[in-house]
Amino acid sequence: MSTKEDLQMISFSIIMHAGNARSNCMEALQMGRNGHFDKAFEKMESADEEFVKAHNKQTTLLQEESQGKSHDLSIILIHAQDHLMTAMTVKEMATEMIEMYKRIVVLEEGK
Repeated sequence: MSTKEDLQMISFSIIMHAGNARSNCMEALQMGRNGHFDKAFEKMESADEEFVKAHNKQTTLLQEESQGKSHDLSIILIHAQDHLMTAMTVKEMATEMIEMYKRIVVLEEGK
């Protein structure tokens, strides 16, 4: 079972990986806006790698809880979950916006 310190470390790890993922998504958006779609795609892949790391940490806690091992609710863990969910929303929006940028380029080239 995770100790209080383990829970904090897992929480901070989730925050770090979610933050990295969000940053990669924002960079991908900027690259897409500037027409660098290959680079944008690479940044989104990097974001996905960070999301996997964050989800793996989260899964550890979920598995422990499913085995009956409870965790004290921690504001740091709540903060970590908030970071992860926000980053996931940014990823979804970035994906859509990069696709819109690509369509804009196609439409502008057709004029």
